[in-house]
Amino acid sequence: MAKLRSDQLNRALSSALAPIYLVSGDEPLLLQEASDAIRHAARTQGFNERELHHVDASFDWGILHASANSLSLFASKKIIELRIPNGKPGNEGARAFTEYAAALPDDTLLLIITGKLDGTAQRSKWYKTLEGAGAHVAVWPVDAEQLPRWIGARLQAAGLTADPSAIELLASRIEGNLLAAVQEIEKLKLLSNDGMITHELMASAVADSARYDIFTLADKALAGDARGAVKSLHGLRSEGTEVTAILWALTRDIRQLLQCALLVQQGRHKDWAMKQAGVWTKRQGIMGGALNRLSGAQLQLLLRQANGIDRATKGMRNASPWDELLDLVLSLSGVLSLQPANIRLGLRL
Repeated sequence: MAKLRSDQLNRALSSALAPIYLVSGDEPLLLQEASDAIRHAARTQGFNERELHHVDASFDWGILHASANSLSLFASKKIIELRIPNGKPGNEGARAFTEYAAALPDDTLLLIITGKLDGTAQRSKWYKTLEGAGAHVAVWPVDAEQLPRWIGARLQAAGLTADPSAIELLASRIEGNLLAAVQEIEKLKLLSNDGMITHELMASAVADSARYDIFTLADKALAGDARGAVKSLHGLRSEGTEVTAILWALTRDIRQLLQCALLVQQGRHKDWAMKQAGVWTKRQGIMGGALNRLSGAQLQLLLRQANGIDRATKGMRNASPWDELLDLVLSLSGVLSLQPANIRLGLRL
């Protein structure tokens, strides 16, 4: 199976269509655009009928065989589209793919759309079965470093030119939300008279589309991204989020980290400790990094800070919950705004 990046797809489609396309990734906009590009290329070559199937645990894989071998009533060529959100077709799906790839039907294009496929999935039987028959389009998120360049290319494609400072402003406002970026660019097309986007026009036109949520805040703090965590905290506060809701999420993670740290101190392996503490597999990387940075004693103090904030929200301490929540976020991120002795002293008040 040829492996393509999403930015290589259009060139590949212009030369020839593969009988099978597997499109995977966690970025909804890019996943949709890659799938749309394949459908459009197929339609230009006469694939005018489309069958869409959503695959879950109860899916009947006999449908794939039946669809592949049935004659179309409306068109000579058709697309069979399977959406598998978790990227796990199971044993029946693996067998169905094996049978399909062994006898590719004429005038049929199979489009499989899944979430991100990890290394285990790409070593699986069903993936390797499709390996020689089609193309895998891997859609990757656009990271913070790449985002300004991505926005610049989108603006150019829309017939717009922007100051570098305007592009940086849009990147900071949308904070990784690619769909929001596309929506803002469409708005700018209507607002610009000459196709030039200045910093002033961008500032006045673009809404703040950053996605502030409690779990993003916690993940940024655990990753040691102090600036990003503080920005998320301020965003949550401006949106009217309650201190108690934020404190709950942070305290949960601190308790899990402390449990892991205590097990590691007893000689247990870090991975085993995280599994025992109930850390989700997809969060073990970020939690493991925090464990490397924070000692058991530091986590004990963070837990005391969280308890102090809880008492402040209930009027049991004369302290500002938001100010102390900021200190907690900074400490969890690895930035000490106060010395530990001063933190302990403040908690007695």
